[in-house]
Amino acid sequence: MRLLVLGGTAFLGRAVVRAALDAGHDVTCVARGTSGAVPDGARLVRHDRSDDGLGGVEVEEWDAVLDVARDPGQVRRAVRALAGRAGHVVFVSTGNVYADHSVVGADESTPLLTPREEAGDDPDGYGAKKVACEVSYREQWGEDHVLVARAGLIGGPGDTSGRSGWYPWRFAHPAVDGEVLVPDDHNAPAQLLDVRDLAAWLVRCAAGATPGVVDAVGPTTTLGGVLDAARAAAGSASRPVPADPAWLTDQGVEPWMGPRSLPLWLPFPDYAGFAARTGAAARGLGLATRPLVDTLKDTLAWEERRPDDEPRRCGLTDDDERALLATRHAGG
Repeated sequence: MRLLVLGGTAFLGRAVVRAALDAGHDVTCVARGTSGAVPDGARLVRHDRSDDGLGGVEVEEWDAVLDVARDPGQVRRAVRALAGRAGHVVFVSTGNVYADHSVVGADESTPLLTPREEAGDDPDGYGAKKVACEVSYREQWGEDHVLVARAGLIGGPGDTSGRSGWYPWRFAHPAVDGEVLVPDDHNAPAQLLDVRDLAAWLVRCAAGATPGVVDAVGPTTTLGGVLDAARAAAGSASRPVPADPAWLTDQGVEPWMGPRSLPLWLPFPDYAGFAARTGAAARGLGLATRPLVDTLKDTLAWEERRPDDEPRRCGLTDDDERALLATRHAGG
């Protein structure tokens, strides 16, 4: 297969390129190249997608195109440039396209946000722009020639967000000997999809010209299940110290991700189903996943290789966690 990847230098894109090369495919990437190099064996065409064309690849023939764009204008330009030049499109979208995240076990029939061209400061802007991207490919390519994969939380080696690496890293490096602060919300649903599993499946779908619109998510577990897997991945004897989510919020600890946070918990009823979509349609198309503990073990190994002076994008500093644990034990 001649595969054109629009991207290929960042987290998921690089994993897709590696998976395609491992499968013996001919891979070309179109990207600015500012996020890094493409894997050895792939061709990089440097091009800014805010400009017209695609750096010259639009005059070539492609068996499939894989796009991870979030900008509707970039997608429209790609649609125009590649008209009649590619047989199939795989577009990586997001679960953020849905207007309702409150239902556990929801599927692809959930209503979508209204498509938008610009995000502004609207928290739904990212999802609304992805909806617009989906519409462009589906309308112009036709439903039989497009796979839209609405990805949930992706993790694994290379996850610079830190969401999949925080807990195994913290269990391996506790700020307080034998203790790790965690939210007391262990039954909250959680889903994590290994980037390598997603990438390999996307490549197979591209090669097989698989059509459809599916939620590409990991198996549903719980936050407690993630913590158990993280502790096992780290080989840690440290015990989780649960803290009430309301107390954590009062202490200025953020949920999900970002500075001074404890990742993967969402203490909001409106998001009860955000990490608990059924995912049955993607599994029916062959999406297979490795054990969570294996993903977290490999993510920890990658975390251990990160430079010491590289700031973490989520979690707590050692000083913050020590202070919070002290307050917690004091009955705060």
